[in-house]
Amino acid sequence: PRQTNFWQALPWHSADEMHRASSFVHLSSRLLTPSPDAMRITKSCLLALAGLANSSSAWVSSSAPLMSRRCITSLSATMPPLSSPYEKELPLARDAMQFINDSPDPFHAVQSSCDALQKAGFVEWKDSDDATQIVPGGKYFFTRNRSTLLAFTVGSNYKPGNGFKIIGSHTDSPNLKVKPYSKRTKSKDGGSSGVVQLGVECYGGGLWHTWFDRDLGISGRVFINDEETGKIRQELIKIDQAVLRIPNLAIHLQTAKEREAFQVNKEDHLSPILASAVKETLTGSGSEKKENDDSNNDDEWMKNQEPLLVLMLASELNVKSEDIVDFELNLFDVQPASLGGVRSEFVHSARLDNLASCFLSLRGLIDHVEDNGVENDDDISMIAMFDHEEVGSTSATGAGSPVVGEAVKRISHVLGAGVENPILHDRTVQNSFVLSVDQAHAVHPNYASKHEKNHGPKLNSGMVIKRNSNQRYATNGITGLIVRELAKKAELPPVQEFVVRNDCGCGSTIGPVIAAATGIKAIDIGCPQLSMHSIRETMGVKDLTHGLALFRSFFSHYSDVKNRVED
Repeated sequence: PRQTNFWQALPWHSADEMHRASSFVHLSSRLLTPSPDAMRITKSCLLALAGLANSSSAWVSSSAPLMSRRCITSLSATMPPLSSPYEKELPLARDAMQFINDSPDPFHAVQSSCDALQKAGFVEWKDSDDATQIVPGGKYFFTRNRSTLLAFTVGSNYKPGNGFKIIGSHTDSPNLKVKPYSKRTKSKDGGSSGVVQLGVECYGGGLWHTWFDRDLGISGRVFINDEETGKIRQELIKIDQAVLRIPNLAIHLQTAKEREAFQVNKEDHLSPILASAVKETLTGSGSEKKENDDSNNDDEWMKNQEPLLVLMLASELNVKSEDIVDFELNLFDVQPASLGGVRSEFVHSARLDNLASCFLSLRGLIDHVEDNGVENDDDISMIAMFDHEEVGSTSATGAGSPVVGEAVKRISHVLGAGVENPILHDRTVQNSFVLSVDQAHAVHPNYASKHEKNHGPKLNSGMVIKRNSNQRYATNGITGLIVRELAKKAELPPVQEFVVRNDCGCGSTIGPVIAAATGIKAIDIGCPQLSMHSIRETMGVKDLTHGLALFRSFFSHYSDVKNRVED
């Protein structure tokens, strides 16, 4: 602090700023014991203050932390200047972050995708429509259960027997879903805890300990009895506020053994707190009290719902509580996605597995249209986003359903002038290819031994081919070679390879399921990421760019590459 030349020489904007810095110097001289460490701490703080002063209000913008750091480092000759090699990747990363923020559940993910497709000129193809409306050069999409989506373009040069280029992904992620009967606290005073909780069910294989002490919102769909039409309609809901929380147990109430091994009982320990159990809060007042009082409601379903939850849903949707007849709701972390790392080289977000893949496939198909790829295409380019991958895909809307096989058959039938031709259909299947895209495991720096030492994908280093000789993944020699050639066409870094250790179990995804159900060649690939199935995951911003470039290459160059590879 006695080195006054140091802080006086910093680029303060005004005498007032210099005066505040002087006060800080004198305060630090009283609080810190004189030492080289104290000097370094004081200098660091002064440099930060100078950086804040020079960055002004821009500090709150998305790129300002990097700007401020550059300003700070320029004042110290001992620190190298920070530069970001990721500037051109950031716009795509921010678009992906917005898509994920808007999609806390499969219903919202599909709705967000439908909105983008319609904006790009795609037409919804409903089962009740005359299927002959599908024509070469057209752009279409359809949904199942509003949680699964298929979208496709028909190449202008399409001929019967040509193939389907399909990118498959999934819309679901591990989460906590509200139970059919949401009421968990039976007594109106909340029992001994004095709080109201919701009954929730674990969906998929989540890292459930990461859900503790997070700000949780509620999203999903609500079924509403419309008195005017006499029909039951669906409304999407997203309460992006910290209305729920699962608190940790204080360390003072745990034994040493319990602290060493944090074990979660999924039934007892994951019930979130919704509110304090105040009787007036629970039942409302006036007419609202009558509407939600159990004694005035003969509906067995409503009697078992948490009144506060129903009131909150009704208020959000601007409907009466008694008009809500059912819902499908899940919890989500309300913290939005963010850029991370000193050079903004990472994306930290919930649901990267697998909304990152959904976003990239959607963007890839739209780019294919905007780049006039449809006009020069001989095939059908398709994306398929499935629900229920995290629980095995065996559902009416999962990858194990007939949805892809039926789509291939129906679309081929229509474009073949409505003539049933098994030979043409078989040719279509043989000419088709599925990119099964799901996030891959990057090497964890603190647990590198968990990876096979020669097959450790790295963040920001390229897409990953996933292989397993026991067919947990669909990749084989031909499909892997085709993807590597597509990456070369796109001038991408060499594709990375992932194989699990022999002493480690291997996950699976939709690739083997689709291949087995349809007979279409498939490969499993993905962007590398960390913390898979955590409430908050991490991936590299550059890998989003790599993924999009590969998908665009797939739609543009698959036929050329396929014709070079002998079956």
